[in-house]
Amino acid sequence: MTESILSPHQADPANRARLRWRARRGLLENDIILTRFLDAHETELTDEEVDALTRLLDLSDNALMDLVLARKEPEGEVDLPHVRALLQRLRIA
Repeated sequence: MTESILSPHQADPANRARLRWRARRGLLENDIILTRFLDAHETELTDEEVDALTRLLDLSDNALMDLVLARKEPEGEVDLPHVRALLQRLRIA
């Protein structure tokens, strides 16, 4: 495996701070899950994973909680392989 070059997200502290700020949610459960996930994995996220997380963060709190708790599966604009992969990581975080 070759060494990866830092992505624009990882190289730019402002982008990382922006993502972390967007992860702050109205539902405490979402906030806790997302904060724990970012605490553990933020520095290793790829651009594709950042895109997936950004798409999930565009959802309402209730829709996001339903996906994280596997009460529903992604559909529409978030029904993408990289979003499903990140969602699986969130579910086990």
